[in-house]
Amino acid sequence: MNDYRFDSRLARAETLPSSYYVDPAALERENRDVFGRTWQLVGRAEQLGEPGSYFTASVGGEPVVVVRGKDGAVRAVSNVCRHRAGPVACGEGKRPAFVCGYHGWSYALDGRLISTPEFGGVEGFDRDSVRLPQYRVDTLGSLVFVNLDPSAPPLREVYGEIAPLLESSPQSGYRLAARKNWEIGCNWKVYVDNYLEGYHIPIVHPSLFRELDYHQYRTETKAWFSQQHAPVRRPERIRITEGEPEARYYWIYPNLMINVYADNFSTNLILPIGPRRTLTVFEWYFPDPGVRADVDATVAFSDEIQLEDIAICEAVQKGLESRGYDRGRYSVERENGVHHFHGLYAEAMGIGKV
Repeated sequence: MNDYRFDSRLARAETLPSSYYVDPAALERENRDVFGRTWQLVGRAEQLGEPGSYFTASVGGEPVVVVRGKDGAVRAVSNVCRHRAGPVACGEGKRPAFVCGYHGWSYALDGRLISTPEFGGVEGFDRDSVRLPQYRVDTLGSLVFVNLDPSAPPLREVYGEIAPLLESSPQSGYRLAARKNWEIGCNWKVYVDNYLEGYHIPIVHPSLFRELDYHQYRTETKAWFSQQHAPVRRPERIRITEGEPEARYYWIYPNLMINVYADNFSTNLILPIGPRRTLTVFEWYFPDPGVRADVDATVAFSDEIQLEDIAICEAVQKGLESRGYDRGRYSVERENGVHHFHGLYAEAMGIGKV
């Protein structure tokens, strides 16, 4: 890893070395410098419908509780008790206060300490100064995000033109229609790399290739995200409208994909669970009430593509473990999105530049 330098010139650049895809130390740094400093999708606004509604999440390995307070405000607080690090909440639900599952310390929904059972006689303990740390939280439409970094750019600045797209969804009546989790035997960056280029579509995704006008397929990069424009040539399984003849695939650094079609959109959240294992969380949003047949057909087509992606990503992970491979080159025509991701990643990880 030490001799690698990122080259911003696509035609001259080399890909990330294989060590970044297999070394546990790289994932430790990523939790701090990548996931811990970016806006992470953690849940849906509908989970916070009433005061006291909450759900738990993990952001860069940090346990978090997202809750709607009695004042109506949405907050994100630490899910670690200030006594001896027990959890103050589990799963999701509704409650008037948080109670640690270890020794029963309780906290108000805004993180203030309420009670400390059997804690008399402790000297120099300032109860009023003890509270659960609070993190930044924001919403875009029906999606809820948390950022551990107080100095990171605002959510809407990062999402740019995608923000109005998401914020319009609830007004159009879009609601969660389906959800699936997949655990994959590859590093999270392998899956992201694969998503960010259409170069593999003719070989890996024959059914998708028949639908798309591959020669007009292109990737447009912005500051913190990229968009793949996928014109639909034979709309048999991808539904389009006359005014929207293409599918749009958005990637937002570092690990969220949003796929937009004429009658639905879906989110793909990519979460590392180890150097060589990744959890992908798929959620589909349709107009409410959605037509179940349309939902089922969309999910079935997505599953078909996902199984093909899983097979190639797991094969690539094995290749990255090979003694004979370290790094490669980018296709100037097809892999500018991957190069863009690697540039943002290199900056976050303190990798030098050419």
